[in-house]
Order: sequence, then C-alpha cells, then structure tokens
Amino acid sequence: MTTLANDDRLITAIDLPNIVQGLDLVDRLGDTVSFYKIGLGMLTGGGMALANELKHERGKRVFLDMKLFDIGATIEAAVRGIAGYDLDFLTVHGDPHVVRAAKEGAAGKDLKILAVTILTSLDRADLDAALIQPGDVPELVTIRAARAMEAGADGVIASPQEAAMIRALPQAAGKLIVTPGVRPAGAALGDQKRVATPGQAIADGADHIVVGRPIWQAQDPRAAAQAVLAELP
Repeated sequence: MTTLANDDRLITAIDLPNIVQGLDLVDRLGDTVSFYKIGLGMLTGGGMALANELKHERGKRVFLDMKLFDIGATIEAAVRGIAGYDLDFLTVHGDPHVVRAAKEGAAGKDLKILAVTILTSLDRADLDAALIQPGDVPELVTIRAARAMEAGADGVIASPQEAAMIRALPQAAGKLIVTPGVRPAGAALGDQKRVATPGQAIADGADHIVVGRPIWQAQDPRAAAQAVLAELP
C-alpha cells in the first residue's frame, strides 16, 4: 500500500490554545504529517516552545505564521531573533519595506520569508472598509505578490484562487506559493472566503497547502489528514 506519510506539501495548522493541546494533536497525527503551522493564536500558549520541540525534538518542519508588520528596524530585529530557532517559514506582510527588513534579519539562515498578500478571509467589501485601493481582489493580490518577490521574498501566501495567476508571474520563478483557505470537498468554509480544494490548489501552482480546522476538529485527525493527502495530485 502506498504511504501518504511525509508529504510536506500538506501543512497542518495547529490553531489550538496551548502547547499541551498542540502536542496531543501532533501525537494523534503521528507520521502522517511532517509540516506544521503555528500562528499568533498559540503565541501566548507556548507557541515558540512548541515550534522548538517540533523542529528539534521531533524532526518536523515548522511554519511560524506571525504576519509581522512594523517599521523596518523592528522587523529586522524580530526576524533575527526568530531566525535563531532555525525554523522553516515565517510570514510577514507583503509591503516591500517589511520584506526587505525581514530578509536582512534572516540573513545567513535557511528561514524562508513568505509575504502575505491579502488575507484569505477578506473580500472586496472588506478592502473597501479598510480604504484599500479599488480593483479586483485577484488583481491586487497578484500585484502585491510581484512587488513582494521583487523586494526579496522567498515566496508568498495567497488564496488558492490566485495561485495560478501568481505562478504565471515572471517574478515567481523559483519562489514558493503557500495557500491557506484550502478546504477538502464537502468541508465547511468557516471564516474563509476565497477557497479551493487541496488538489485544485496544487494543480494551480501552490507548493504547499495549509489546512487547519478540517483536520484538528475532526473526530479522527489522522484519517482527516490522510484524506487531504489522498486528494493531492
């Protein structure tokens, strides 16, 4: 039987309150999942300790989803500190000055800086409320992705609905595309508005997909993760 273990195209989001629940999920998933995302929601619940244990004690890959945004000097200092953990991915907002500062902070380390384009929970009405310039969301995402990659980003975070447009950019050669907002067929959308199935996201150019609630909320998270992996081409 073909094994689905260690396919790191699937990144499982540990959107849980604390390290105890996070480690319980990791134990339940076993060798089915080799790549995990830890976000702001767990930062005060031992998120950095969990990241360190997953990377250095359990041999997992770790994506730290902090979506950093600040003045350049602060970004550079924050990223330099995070880079000392020897993790794999870190998110910052895709503004060019933020990306450039993050790359300075990560200099000499293997930490990949991923730029957030437009959050997958937002649509045009949300952008209007935030006074973001007019334009279709996919067009704005593509422009932001190109500018972030020109500023040195190792890749971008974007919804799977924009993955193909970003992959077609000249600036995207050799860059990573990581897509949250991925939902297996039949799964609830939750607060995501721009979504696609796992197979579609990969087919459209994503290197990694991020799946959270459909896995950790499942009665059998391991089976849920295996089902997602089975959908990948």
